[in-house]
Amino acid sequence: MAGSFIVVEGPDGSGKTTLVADLVQRLTDTGHHVVQVREPGGTPSAEVLRDLVLNQTQHAWTDPAELFLILAARAELVENVVQPAIESGAVVVSDRFGLSTIAYQAIGRGLPPDQVASALDLATGGLRPHLTVILDVEAAVGQERQAAAGKRPDRIEQAASELHDRVSDYYAGVQGRGIVHIDANRGAEPVADDAWQVVSEYLAEQHSATQG
Repeated sequence: MAGSFIVVEGPDGSGKTTLVADLVQRLTDTGHHVVQVREPGGTPSAEVLRDLVLNQTQHAWTDPAELFLILAARAELVENVVQPAIESGAVVVSDRFGLSTIAYQAIGRGLPPDQVASALDLATGGLRPHLTVILDVEAAVGQERQAAAGKRPDRIEQAASELHDRVSDYYAGVQGRGIVHIDANRGAEPVADDAWQVVSEYLAEQHSATQG
């Protein structure tokens, strides 16, 4: 039986990484084979690209260069980790995926959305998540959380607040098949409980469909 591809998306400081860890633990505890990944990254070469994009702040990457570095990392991750895991029947849980590229590089940076989408399709072979959980939070709230936690902002997080406002507004308005929004202006526990209900219902529907 083919597996599932679940992605957690949202602005910086929305709690994605915390939620991904919680979902992975709950899925594992209920007997699922789980593969956890993050974007960009997830393979040795993709992690090198992640470091270049996010941590090497001495590099003044152009916006297209930033896009292509991220997509190169994603192409590596999809071919070597995500696609094989799905085909093996695993539940893949990712911290970010393609929607982040539209949010940050197209809406945030201002690159042409149609061209970004075409490049994204080429990098992923057209792979789409089966379920996307978007954590909705205002950009300022997310930034305050990161500051309170003592997190050192990466290269993209250091961008002007206007970019983060555009990203947050975009996420809040995204609709489509398999996309679910969760109010992240709350503590981690109620957010995790709501997300788990969404994931559980999706997996139950998938199991029912395959059995039918």
